[in-house]
Amino acid sequence: MWGAGAWIRRSPEPVLLAVTATALTAGGIAWPAGVRTLADAFWAAGTVVAIVPAVAWVLGALRRGRAGVDLIAVLALGGTLATGEYLAGALIALMLATGRWLDAAAERRATHDLRHLLEHAPRSARRRTGDQVRTVPLAEVRVGDLLVVGPGEVVPVDGRVKDGTAVLDESVLTGESLSVERGAGESVRSGGVNAGGAFELRAGATEQDSTYAEIVRLARQAGAESAPVVRLADRYAAWFLPLSVAVAGVAWLVSGSAVRAVAVLVVATPCPLLLAAPVAIVSGLSRAARQGVVVRDGAALETLGRARTVVLDKTGTLTTGRPRVLDIAAAPGRAPGRAPDEILALAASVDQYSPHVLARAITDEAHARRLELQPVRDVEEEPGRGATGRIGTMSVSVGKHDGAPLPGWARAADNRATLDGAAVAWLTVDGRLTGALLLRDPLRSDAPRTLRRLRQAGIQRLLMLTGDRTEPAREIATVLGLDDVRARQTPSDKVAAVRAERERAVTVMVGDGVNDAPALAAADVGVAMGARGSSASSEAADIVLTTDRVDRLADASGIAVRARRIAAQSALAGMAMSLAAMVAAAFGLLPPAVGALLQEAIDVAVILNALRALRLDRAAEVTVEPATEQLIQRFAAEHDDLREVVEAVREAADHLTDTADPTALATVRHVDRLLSERLLPHEMAEEHQLYPALASALGGPETTATMSRAHTEIHRLARRISTHLQLADSEGRLRPEQLDDLRACLYGLYSVLRLHFTQEEENYFSLAH
Repeated sequence: MWGAGAWIRRSPEPVLLAVTATALTAGGIAWPAGVRTLADAFWAAGTVVAIVPAVAWVLGALRRGRAGVDLIAVLALGGTLATGEYLAGALIALMLATGRWLDAAAERRATHDLRHLLEHAPRSARRRTGDQVRTVPLAEVRVGDLLVVGPGEVVPVDGRVKDGTAVLDESVLTGESLSVERGAGESVRSGGVNAGGAFELRAGATEQDSTYAEIVRLARQAGAESAPVVRLADRYAAWFLPLSVAVAGVAWLVSGSAVRAVAVLVVATPCPLLLAAPVAIVSGLSRAARQGVVVRDGAALETLGRARTVVLDKTGTLTTGRPRVLDIAAAPGRAPGRAPDEILALAASVDQYSPHVLARAITDEAHARRLELQPVRDVEEEPGRGATGRIGTMSVSVGKHDGAPLPGWARAADNRATLDGAAVAWLTVDGRLTGALLLRDPLRSDAPRTLRRLRQAGIQRLLMLTGDRTEPAREIATVLGLDDVRARQTPSDKVAAVRAERERAVTVMVGDGVNDAPALAAADVGVAMGARGSSASSEAADIVLTTDRVDRLADASGIAVRARRIAAQSALAGMAMSLAAMVAAAFGLLPPAVGALLQEAIDVAVILNALRALRLDRAAEVTVEPATEQLIQRFAAEHDDLREVVEAVREAADHLTDTADPTALATVRHVDRLLSERLLPHEMAEEHQLYPALASALGGPETTATMSRAHTEIHRLARRISTHLQLADSEGRLRPEQLDDLRACLYGLYSVLRLHFTQEEENYFSLAH
């Protein structure tokens, strides 16, 4: 019995709904049977059962300084009891119970659970005393202690590296996916994971004063400071409540009949507010769930619909969170067209056993290109430097450069890496620098379209906060057209920035890492990339995107705006009808029971309208047929395969420096074959198969006209390159006067292809689920 009572106290709404529904039904059975006294008793009981918690709700709202929609219901319930209009009271009781149940289902706010933050936090440390290493509770660590941090272990406290180099995965702190190195004497923050070999750490802070403990405190504090959201219904009740009471009072004074006043209150009972708004919000929650968006409560959806500022993390939110091979540079003299694949295959062969994030990116790229990895022996990996192994008779190493002066081709690759904000993995064969692999965390293909849709949904300010370096952050901000960007942000910096934005407008924070959890909790609405993001960010968030697609954020925003608009429409229309009924009741044209039935009809009308939030908004969302989606996936896969063709075009342009260089000419001929055999057939197939299928989904052939023009330019440049080869002299050499134009054609084609591929991936391929 105690357990049942506790459950009722925690969840009174379902019990109230069941009791009021039972009382109304029982009275409805007794009345036709002629037992009218019993019917009145049942209806009166249902009214009394509803009025008790309703009074508690009203008193609670008044203590918070608000007079909500429940006050009119209490007055109406009391009036029906006082005048003996028990049927009207039972009907109002049922409507009140239904509204509270819907409201609770829509708006029950989840506690910001910090369980996963705490699970990640270290609880012990390995302390070195002389030659002995002992595991001690973290609370016993003091400033100056010498600690040992093994591979894969979490750094227990803030400190400095004693000797050698520490390779750390600090994504939990900064969100940046690339590992960082800390040399002897450099500072290390708690919460990072040792991604290299064991190192010794001189403690610079205790457990409570370390970085990770501060993240947990920030998340707790920000969650506790989150302001309660005023319900949409309560905002409308601010003016509807005094108006209803005034009309009832005037009707009583003029007519001298208390029944008329009760009738006015009955039809004034704000069921459109109690029912329409929650139904629309619950429908919006259901619609969002179908899109892979889990919204914790109706308050979060309502607030998202009012948001005007969105703050976004970079790594894992606007970018994929997975480094990818951006470009491959090879030393001159290798076979035309084969250099990138040869470099990649050698690097991947050595890196296939390494757990390093860049090594995984290199091997993934090799597998994507279907390259055969060679057997490697005597593999050694030096943390912070890279891996070395023997392939056949060759000694092959992948990783950092040894600091010797770089040849011209390598300097060019290093410059490209700096300009693109990329990391470089150098390939050395038998001590000779042979190739360079440029890696970068790429922008999500659906990110630009997502931000455009957010602006269409009413977002006025887009801001990026990232722990990454300034250069790559600014490049992404420029590409996406963000209003502001702040780099090298700590978790506390992010919380401060979100709080500052909240002072100006309703603010949404979007992130995916543990370092984002405090900022998510500090925002009006926190949105977590939950498919691959940390559990901590998901627990601190109000909305979780369960699929690894940032465009679901735009879906959620559009659904929230539409659900809130439909809720307001339903509530306002219902109140307008209630006002008309109030006037009729004030003139004695509607007795309380008839007024209650009329109010039920109004409720049905507004609920049916509110249920529109369940339907797909065709004007805001683009859907493609299954056959078209298959085409999109096919051509997206072909894009991945054609990346090497795009690389070959620039490689040919880079080598085209001397008309007498047979390697340069062979490289151009190789590119010409790739264009005619692989790239141009792909572009023709897109033009005649994909674009017509997309036109119907996007609104007509004009929507793909710009991309079709790009196809024309690609074909023009490809024909021009082919013509240059035909104009070569009788010995098969390029003429000097051809050199500048041919180089311009190659670089121009490379630029057009990169832009065209990016536009297709952002505008078309991101439509596939």
